[in-house]
Amino acid sequence: MDDAQLDDRFETATALAREAGALAHGYFRRFEELSVRRKGLQDEVSEADVAVETLIRERLSERFPEDAFLGEESGLAGGAAERDDAAPVWVVDPIDGTACFVSGIPTWCVSIACVVGDTIPIGVVYDPNSDELFAARRGAGATVNGRPIRPSEASGFDEGLVGIGYSTRTPPSAAIGAIDRLLGEGGMFVRNGSGALMITYVAAGRLLGYYEAHMQSWDGAAAVGIVREAGGWTSDFLADGGLTRGNSIAASGPHLAPAMRRLAGLG
Repeated sequence: MDDAQLDDRFETATALAREAGALAHGYFRRFEELSVRRKGLQDEVSEADVAVETLIRERLSERFPEDAFLGEESGLAGGAAERDDAAPVWVVDPIDGTACFVSGIPTWCVSIACVVGDTIPIGVVYDPNSDELFAARRGAGATVNGRPIRPSEASGFDEGLVGIGYSTRTPPSAAIGAIDRLLGEGGMFVRNGSGALMITYVAAGRLLGYYEAHMQSWDGAAAVGIVREAGGWTSDFLADGGLTRGNSIAASGPHLAPAMRRLAGLG
């Protein structure tokens, strides 16, 4: 994908994230009326998730019909199973933080990534509640509402907060072990219900780092791309089939990377 094609997709993704965020926020204002069903333990989907993903998928299909699409609610589409590894795949979570969304808690976001092979040249995360658009384009750095962002320069956990995520796809011991190691090194943890938002906070220097034993690609790809473009460190999120199977994720500023690797059990 050349620079002109990348620019076109980046501009489309940023505008679309705001459009999708506005649609989602309209549903959020009447969250008590939403139709919600359970997909599994601590895993919900609302009519808003479906409507927002449909909007994003249709817009991208119209603008880039040759690209594949992987969404949390609709899965893999656009001939992605037979695609060339160099072809773009849009990886989308229409509402990351659905449990918060349907409970009226304003910690959720729209996440849109463009993945090419094992790279994430475009990452966009939009939080309609704070009107913050985190965005990264390969080679252009990372921003929030157009302002450059950088991760923390901290080298120890005692210098701030670390986000810890958890899902029922892994045993509780994975999160508990990480929290125990973090507290043992003088750190403190937070969890706001949206992994994508917490990882983007790492890119912006608000959190020192983030760890989750298993995260789906649609939850984390955009935010991982933002951290990397901001100058931070992340584990290899797309390794070993991570695009379709998910993976563990650890992220931090560059100086904290050795400590985050230990916390995540990566050596």
